[in-house]
Amino acid sequence: MKSKRIDHLCLYFGYNAVQGVSILLECVSFFDYLAAEKSPAFSHAVYSYRSQSMAAWDLSVTVEDLGPDAPPVTISVASDLHIGGVIVKLVEKTQIKRDWSDHALWWEQKQHWLLRTAWTLEKYGIHADARLLFIPQHKPLKLGLPNGKTLMLKACFSNPVFQTVMGICRMLNIRHPEELSLLRPVEEKKKKKDKDMAEEIYDLTEVPLSMVSRPCLYNGMPAHFADSEQMEAVYKMLSITQPPPAPEVITKQYRPASVVDKAHINGRWLDSSRCLKQQGIQENDRLWLRFKFYSFYDIDPKYDVVRLAQLYEQARWAILLEDIDCTEEEMMLFGALQYHINKVSLSEPRMLTSNTALDDLESALQSLEVKMEGESSSASDLLKRLSWMELSNMIMFFRPKRLTLKGYKQYWFKFQDTSISYFKSKEESIGEPIQQINLKGCEVAPDVNVAAQKFLIRLLIPAPEGMNEVYLRCENEQQYAQWMAGCRLASKGKSLADSSFQSEIQSIRSFLAMQKTNSGSSNNAASNDESINTHSLVSPRYHKKYKPKQLTPRILDAYQNVAQLSLTDALMRFLQIWQALPDFGLSYVVVRFKGSRKDEVLGIAPNRLIRIDLGVGDVVKTWRYNNMKQWNVNWDIKQVAIEFEGNVNIAFGCITADCKIVHEFIGGYIFMSTRSREKSETLNEELFHKLTGGHEAL
Repeated sequence: MKSKRIDHLCLYFGYNAVQGVSILLECVSFFDYLAAEKSPAFSHAVYSYRSQSMAAWDLSVTVEDLGPDAPPVTISVASDLHIGGVIVKLVEKTQIKRDWSDHALWWEQKQHWLLRTAWTLEKYGIHADARLLFIPQHKPLKLGLPNGKTLMLKACFSNPVFQTVMGICRMLNIRHPEELSLLRPVEEKKKKKDKDMAEEIYDLTEVPLSMVSRPCLYNGMPAHFADSEQMEAVYKMLSITQPPPAPEVITKQYRPASVVDKAHINGRWLDSSRCLKQQGIQENDRLWLRFKFYSFYDIDPKYDVVRLAQLYEQARWAILLEDIDCTEEEMMLFGALQYHINKVSLSEPRMLTSNTALDDLESALQSLEVKMEGESSSASDLLKRLSWMELSNMIMFFRPKRLTLKGYKQYWFKFQDTSISYFKSKEESIGEPIQQINLKGCEVAPDVNVAAQKFLIRLLIPAPEGMNEVYLRCENEQQYAQWMAGCRLASKGKSLADSSFQSEIQSIRSFLAMQKTNSGSSNNAASNDESINTHSLVSPRYHKKYKPKQLTPRILDAYQNVAQLSLTDALMRFLQIWQALPDFGLSYVVVRFKGSRKDEVLGIAPNRLIRIDLGVGDVVKTWRYNNMKQWNVNWDIKQVAIEFEGNVNIAFGCITADCKIVHEFIGGYIFMSTRSREKSETLNEELFHKLTGGHEAL
């Protein structure tokens, strides 16, 4: 009975619907069963199917270069024809003589590029009903830069976004492209007056995306920027900081009003594992190029002219648009640095010339000099260093807890190696301490107001359940500089005997000096420079709070402390202060933790995850990446699950962004931590996709 049923079934497929045999061929167990039965009807059906499948059939392909109204080009193909052969037939059929090397086939239904030219139509699964487009892989794209300028360039629409960004950065001479990515811009409400104003766009569509890892430099700039005066002007725009924007320009820009608004912006990042075409980006669309991962590796002003300028611009706009919080004193210092940078950039031209051979020689001499200095350390230097192996002072201590009314308490603190201990008094410091806190791997954040004599050190101490927060309040500037330097070194696993301890103290003291006011000299400076537009240097909050006449003396007071800095030093100092802000590097996503009934905020930092109460804004929990054992994503229910040491497990679903964005942030920061000077010249693209891609990258 079974053989008769099989014969009838195969006869039906073989004589009435040969294509139906493909269903049987895909079913391996059924195929084996039929082979065991040795059904003659099945053998006939398979033979008919194979002979007809290899027969010629028509395939329609839309060729973009023929125009939008041109009908599809129909070619005769067979299932065993490879993609390269299809392209050859298309080119012959169009009879257009041109360079087709950049063109490729795009499968509309599957949203997939057919880039494997050796694969056959059968292997791709392409039938006569497939809608194929023959289009260029590189297309024009409007690219918004951190400095507010717009470029028009040809970007690759077929490679993953990660590779596309690498190509763009090679063109613009930006090192370490793994720190940047593309995101969809925020929709801006434009008034009728704004529509009439034509936007200035710098055209780079004629510049090819070079495959060379390091572009050839001419007078310090890539060779393609040295072709004409217009191209040199574009590179000057990229590498020189822009003047302070007009106050009305600042007020027109989109400003996030809350943490939720900031979270919505992070939902606009493009997927680094998929190409632009797969994510719905069309020709001439607008995208933003931004620094996504706030882990800036090996910033060298000699080689990073464009990178440093664009990073400064992104930091400046983050402060002007209140994307990151800072105190009033810090805002005045940022304003003074902006004023100084703009003033110096007009009089001090940036050095674009760079001789590679001389640079290599200079770096070799510097390393040799450092080595010789290390070997010839005098006994006095050693004794001086050993004298700092222990710090001890009376310091105010506070352990913040939710719903607590307790304030600071004074204890006797001792700093030894990489840990601090505190006692009730100096006399009891001989015995056992109340507590010993190991600072290795901790987070150190300053909270300083020189005018109010507030010198606070915020410490986040790693613990199995998260991070414990403690505050140390120092009495004066000298004590703060010593303890802050010690905490920073201890967090990196270095003791007070480290050779960089003294230089760290000097760096902190110079930072504090910039916040001091010089009332005696500010009046002269104000009278000599009344053209300063203070509302261009501060965020809109201070436009309403203070008049320009009130802001001018305060900014010029801070300016006296930075007036002697060179342009490069001023840029670096601006970035250092920006990176020292408590909320620096936080990317927010609104999530719902498993077991919770309310939405919360997840802050993603370069080295930790932070759980934030959405209503109050308090930090509930902190988890460090170096305590993370593994993280997984359930792509079906869109849930991220993370396991930490100490049997700590968390899981959450993402609300304002796709879970792929969170997965990419975590994997991306872990990838950034693997970079080293030995590997800085080569980018491990495979490792990046392995950490950030998820199942979709496979």
